Amino acid sequence: MLSDSQKQQLIHQGFLVFPGLVAAARVARLNERVEELFAAEGENAGREFKMEPGARRIANAVDKGEVFEEAIDHPAVLAAVEVVLGTDFKLSSLNVRSANPHNGCAQPLHIDGGELPDDQGNSVCNSVWMLDDFTERNGALRIVPGSHRWGRAPEPGAKAEGEMLVTGKAGDVVVMNAHLWHGGSENFTDHQRRAMHVYYTRGDKPQQQCQKRLVRAEVQARLSPLRRRILALDDPRNDALSAAGSGRSGFLR
Repeated sequence: MLSDSQKQQLIHQGFLVFPGLVAAARVARLNERVEELFAAEGENAGREFKMEPGARRIANAVDKGEVFEEAIDHPAVLAAVEVVLGTDFKLSSLNVRSANPHNGCAQPLHIDGGELPDDQGNSVCNSVWMLDDFTERNGALRIVPGSHRWGRAPEPGAKAEGEMLVTGKAGDVVVMNAHLWHGGSENFTDHQRRAMHVYYTRGDKPQQQCQKRLVRAEVQARLSPLRRRILALDDPRNDALSAAGSGRSGFLR
């Protein structure tokens, strides 16, 4: 599924862009459902995970429409996740973040969940699905290539040499080793900048949002075997991790 050069890009630089991975019609379906959810949830939108000044959020999206279920097992994305995490991984959460117009702030550089690689290697991998064009002025993803190999988290307010913006078109998908230093930039425009975050973790780690507990029984019942496996619905390790407390804080753009 991935070329050697794509694998090397992901291993050494910590990110890989798939241009045009999501068809325009599917992007439109996602945005339609996202806006329906923002309207329906109102001021409670995102409360299952976190709320954030300067941005709208939707959390627990697997439970909120088949269009989101379809995102968790995209073959190209899963192939890239496997490069980062190996074959034993699961969905940690599926959220939406929309940077508000003129939001006046950029997210600080961070690593997802505060996680550093351990003696088993990488433990977090994220994919950013652009639901609007990402431009230099509307809150695009900023990253520090190679920083996932430094073995440390950025200090609060850090400004790192080599930081770059990842721009692109609606329908592009960025997969990144989530130990990479990254954050959302400031939106200077008059429009929302929407993105979906399909976030994976290693099988021995807790999910950010426990899918077995949060996804309704009727949704679980219609999932394919592959999607059930990705959500770790039948993995006894996940039950134990959930019982121990799986809520994860930390930034997700």
